[in-house]
Amino acid sequence: MVFTQKQWIVIGCIATFVVVGVVVGVTVGVVVGRRKSDSVAVEQRVNDILAQNPLIDGHNDWAWVIRKYFRNNITGLDLNDMTKYRNITTIHTDITRLRKGQVGGQFWSIYTPCEHQGRDATVSFMEQIDLVNRIIAKEPEAFQLARTAAEVREAFQAKRIASLLGVESGQAIESTFSILRLFYQLGVRYMTLTHNCNTPWADQNRVDRPGSTLPKNEGLTEFGKKIIAEMNRLGMLVDLAHVSKKTMLDVLDVTRSPIIFSHSSAWALCNHSRNVQDDVLRLVKNNRGIVMVAFTPGFITCDSKNLGNISNVAEHINYIRSLVGVDGIGLGGDFDGIDETPYDLVDVSGYPKLIEYLVSQGNWTDEDIIKLAGGNILRVMEENEQIARELQKTMQPLEDMIPIADLIKNNITSCRYLDMYPNAAAA
Repeated sequence: MVFTQKQWIVIGCIATFVVVGVVVGVTVGVVVGRRKSDSVAVEQRVNDILAQNPLIDGHNDWAWVIRKYFRNNITGLDLNDMTKYRNITTIHTDITRLRKGQVGGQFWSIYTPCEHQGRDATVSFMEQIDLVNRIIAKEPEAFQLARTAAEVREAFQAKRIASLLGVESGQAIESTFSILRLFYQLGVRYMTLTHNCNTPWADQNRVDRPGSTLPKNEGLTEFGKKIIAEMNRLGMLVDLAHVSKKTMLDVLDVTRSPIIFSHSSAWALCNHSRNVQDDVLRLVKNNRGIVMVAFTPGFITCDSKNLGNISNVAEHINYIRSLVGVDGIGLGGDFDGIDETPYDLVDVSGYPKLIEYLVSQGNWTDEDIIKLAGGNILRVMEENEQIARELQKTMQPLEDMIPIADLIKNNITSCRYLDMYPNAAAA
């Protein structure tokens, strides 16, 4: 067959299209394949890191959810799968999802609301310590109580989730050193100085909000400074997550040990009063402390219509790293303490995906990830433990009483003080 010139042109176009299509198809296939391969490689890299190094979260309110919705009754509660109670409430935590999230250590928040202050705060917080102890006892293959950095590592080696206790709000100690020391003896290893209410010796974050008319102690009182000194002596971490900026500055001025923010984020990216401002971040670096980044949407996006996602959380992590350094950051999800979560960090199973995202950015080494995941908080714990040993050689337990005027100013005049302050009524 003899083709005309026009037919040869058509045949040439078809051949060119086929060749180009094959080349493009191969190229696209290679790119897609490479991306998939890269993703698998990152996932495996993160899995290997977390298999050998504990990921330790700074704040989880699972115990509060169990108190609020199940009245602390865990006898018939399935702690392995809490999704079955979704008809009651959304719960972010259970053993299955903790394992999927490769959580190696967890600070369990010991919390009850501000309304208990001056009434039965100590009792209510004691009930929550008992609850966490019973959870650990019910599931001993999953959980192991840890009081020191060494015990965290021991639990991790035993393939259990190291369970640490953190009291969320200084109201728990009812302004007495005695209760502070007893909590330490029960295993409490950090105390958040306030929740969203003042104690008689420290201001909370809401006093900093525009237009606030809330009463102030003007930061940390003189008695509050003694609380910090006793916490340093004990080796109990000072947590500044809920306090006012003035309280942050006062603590950083007097503490002899590294502090923590158990669940806060960067104020420069979201100017929420619960977040940490740049000048404070620089002081945290000097203090050798740590900011454990929260996943709370309101702290991440400052936009009630946007819950945020992993990239938003990563932005806060990277920003804090830029000011504090890689030695001063950690993770403090605040799961079960928040009603809403970022779109792709919906529960405790999501930590590896966050780590994978950071790794994929290309500026996080394995050593950096190990520090972020848990190495930094272990270092802070060890430094607090060492400083406490040194302080205990020369410093006796504090026995001061809080001035009655501080209690009256904060409208706390419980009858339990009458034998200690016989003239309280007259005051």
